[in-house]
Amino acid sequence: MVDAVEERGANMAPGVARRRLAALDGDDLCVISTHVQDAKVRVRDIVWRPREKRLVVGMRRLDWDQALSGEPAASRLVSALRFDRVLACKSRNIDLAAAESVLDLIGIEFCPGDPPGGSALLLFAGGGALRLDLECLECELADLGLDEGTPEGE
Repeated sequence: MVDAVEERGANMAPGVARRRLAALDGDDLCVISTHVQDAKVRVRDIVWRPREKRLVVGMRRLDWDQALSGEPAASRLVSALRFDRVLACKSRNIDLAAAESVLDLIGIEFCPGDPPGGSALLLFAGGGALRLDLECLECELADLGLDEGTPEGE
């Protein structure tokens, strides 16, 4: 079940709600994947903390509520995607040394393994991917505020 909380933040525009979503199974993760589709991720904002068994990905995601309401120019939101209980994190076709590179997140998939574990796959344009081996699925997407003026390509 997706846990959703919406609130107005101090740096959120009128009509823009700060969203927090939690995922504990594959169906929940599909909802989060929808919200992060087309997010911009700087390589430096991918933080793997093996001792804490945590991966955090900072991103600028499209405000899909605004985009789907027909507004001519939808805002981007600064958000954090967090996975807990991560046993391993592996990358493919991502130059981790290129800290300023910007990746386009296509979506997230969950591949069940031995219950309650499995793997989460973060897919990026151009064939890049992060694979997370999970003890169990614990993921949260939290909006931190409005993106204020970073050029669209970054």
